[in-house]
Amino acid sequence: MQILLATGNPHKLDEVRAILQPEGIEVLSLDTLDTMPAEPVEDADSFEGNARLKARGYAAATGQRCLADDSGLCVDAIDGAPGIFSARYAGAGTTRDTRDQANNTKLLLAIEHVPRDLRTARFVCCMCLADPDGSIIAESKGTFEGVIAQSPRGTNGFGYDPLLELPEGCTSAELNPPEKNRRSHRAEATRAMAAVLRAQPSDD
Repeated sequence: MQILLATGNPHKLDEVRAILQPEGIEVLSLDTLDTMPAEPVEDADSFEGNARLKARGYAAATGQRCLADDSGLCVDAIDGAPGIFSARYAGAGTTRDTRDQANNTKLLLAIEHVPRDLRTARFVCCMCLADPDGSIIAESKGTFEGVIAQSPRGTNGFGYDPLLELPEGCTSAELNPPEKNRRSHRAEATRAMAAVLRAQPSDD
């Protein structure tokens, strides 16, 4: 079974492959395409809506079954921000790493005076699987709960991983990749999607 993962983020690709490949599902990346399709405009007002837009857009453009996700960090003390704007929260940086650093810095400033017990937050991942005709095969969702740490810690992961402190005291970025793939929001959503894919009838 093959699906195309609609992301240019190599970290997401690695995380999804780590879960789906042992299930016998080959995850193709966008760089396997001869021509890169135009990126769909993500103008929905929810993670679910943006995942649908990406899955349908890339599936229609490529003629392949496509899996897309939209994910981000929701912080309770600032009304769920950065939310769907997580990747471009600070509006700064020309590379993925510099954008991540700018986003983390802005978030820490936004909740600088918020006490620890009110710094609750969670990663959210919504996935959508679509066929080229626009039909949605399945949708899934995962969350990863914690609080926002006082400063970044850890070198694994990406994005806001160094800031989400888990109940046991380490941050998401301090988990090793196998442990993160067992517990994260994307892992939860991907495992739910894998269950749907396993149930799909074979072409044989």
